[in-house]
Amino acid sequence: MEKRRLIEKQHRRIAIYRQCALIGLARSSFYYCKHRSDANEPADMRLIDEAYTKYPFYGIRRITNALKRLGRSINHKRVGRLMRLMGLEAIYPKPRLSTANKEHRKYPYLLRNLSIMRPNQVWSTDITYIRLRHGFVYCAAIMDWFSRYVISWSLSITLDADFCVEMLKNALMSASPEIFNSDQGVQFTSEAFTGIIENHNIRISMDGRGRAFDNIFVERLWRSVKYEEVYLKDYSGVRDAKDSLRRYFDFYNYERPHQSLGYKTPSEVYYGESEKHTNLTGGRDLMSSSVQIINSVPSQKSLQGAPAEQTEEIIHLKRQKILS
Repeated sequence: MEKRRLIEKQHRRIAIYRQCALIGLARSSFYYCKHRSDANEPADMRLIDEAYTKYPFYGIRRITNALKRLGRSINHKRVGRLMRLMGLEAIYPKPRLSTANKEHRKYPYLLRNLSIMRPNQVWSTDITYIRLRHGFVYCAAIMDWFSRYVISWSLSITLDADFCVEMLKNALMSASPEIFNSDQGVQFTSEAFTGIIENHNIRISMDGRGRAFDNIFVERLWRSVKYEEVYLKDYSGVRDAKDSLRRYFDFYNYERPHQSLGYKTPSEVYYGESEKHTNLTGGRDLMSSSVQIINSVPSQKSLQGAPAEQTEEIIHLKRQKILS
């Protein structure tokens, strides 16, 4: 920016291209104009998110066609750019396209023909896009496969690995699985993430080529989150989304019965009992910024014998749990 200010457009003796050469500035940089944000972009992203949640096997061209049928003037290049920005990709077996980061260690897929028989046998994680009134955030969650119990979840305005690492640390404060499964996203293959798992003597499993539906349980979680919570709300900002999602995940874990679980709640199956757990949200908000919001559920052992008024502080949130 400083070099651009040195250029004199109306100089009588030295042409612009020569001025750029003299100060080491590319002419393309001098003529570059910052792209202005499109007012229609948030609306297009909302429609893409709804179409993808309903048809997760739709690729760029099918979603483009779906939006055109709704009367949107949009092409596949724009849809592709927005889907990459949102971290969305069609779920289907790909011919040798699932390539991991070469700098990261590769891990085998350990769930083939494995019977999931008990809680904390297998955990899985994934990231999804959550729309706001103005903008969006990313939501990550760790789920127990056997019980569908959400161990921990977090929000971030970026797709870096830090918020996933904090979520993992938070989850491991309450329990530890035998196997941790994820896709080969850079957040989950980073040394910071895999190193924590290995330090807890947990076996790492990663989805490979041709295994499009390995993370289907977390995909179903995202479908429930969006149809039962996100699409019914219009989050004004990150804090509003955090508060609403915290209430929803408490409802999902402790009140929402699952048909596949014999109409028990995930908490009843995860803790192996039929007692009802009530979660009360209270205390001071420890979030210093909107970059990351981490939430987790404490272990059952940490709650036994605790008085009803006792609160447990977890990373950025202060929450209560009462056993009745």
